[in-house]
Amino acid sequence: MPEQHPLAPAFDSGAADFERLAPSLWNPMGNALVAAADIRVGDNVLDACCGGGAITIPAAQSAGPDALVDGVDISADLLAVAGSKAETLSLENVSLHQADILQWRPEAHYDAVLCGYAVFFLPDMDAGIRHLVSLLHRGGRLALSTWADGSLTDFSGLLFRHCAAEGGEVELPTAAARENMLRINTPEKAAAWLEGLGLEQVKAVHTPVPVQLNPELAWSLVMGSALRMLLPQDPAAAQRVRDGFLAELGPEYTLNADTLIVTALKP
Repeated sequence: MPEQHPLAPAFDSGAADFERLAPSLWNPMGNALVAAADIRVGDNVLDACCGGGAITIPAAQSAGPDALVDGVDISADLLAVAGSKAETLSLENVSLHQADILQWRPEAHYDAVLCGYAVFFLPDMDAGIRHLVSLLHRGGRLALSTWADGSLTDFSGLLFRHCAAEGGEVELPTAAARENMLRINTPEKAAAWLEGLGLEQVKAVHTPVPVQLNPELAWSLVMGSALRMLLPQDPAAAQRVRDGFLAELGPEYTLNADTLIVTALKP
């Protein structure tokens, strides 16, 4: 069993909440990333930080039964969700692994490596991408999705304010991830970043993604993501944050989940 990643408990605890966003956010954007990566029959694919399988499943369907699709994630609970989906669809070409993606070294290279909304969690994002690219054949495709400029900003800012109102200092445990996001949150910045790392035919496309949230889904977004790490430890204080946050958000809220889909080739 690998040593537990520091973010694993948050994603394990939030697996059910994370999956509630699948129909409105993770699944359609997973399909979009697979399409952008041009997954073909027979391609061997890595889904890096695969979560609940929103990318793994359509990649496996596109690659066909004779291909291999590896899904790697730190969260055992999210991997269980992905495994259930693969089993339901009889996708025997899917292989799921609990591991730190930075330590993942397969026996053979991949035709495509995909990573959805996770590259910014890599402690050294440049080194992390170099590692993912090293797993590709020459000419292999890299495809990433990341949050666009302004995405989630109002939502997370409102939550931060309600947490701060409970007193004490509120620090985002994933502050480094936020800095990484800001490095690549426009098409120009994302393309320049990958070109600077030596990749070719880089394309970065801004995709508008409005997501309608009722209060239940809004709170699932908090509890199913790293945002849950902002909440006070005291249950009563956390409940006050929840009540105030959802009251201000209102019964119907349109989340800005605008996304960049970035593709490139290994030279």
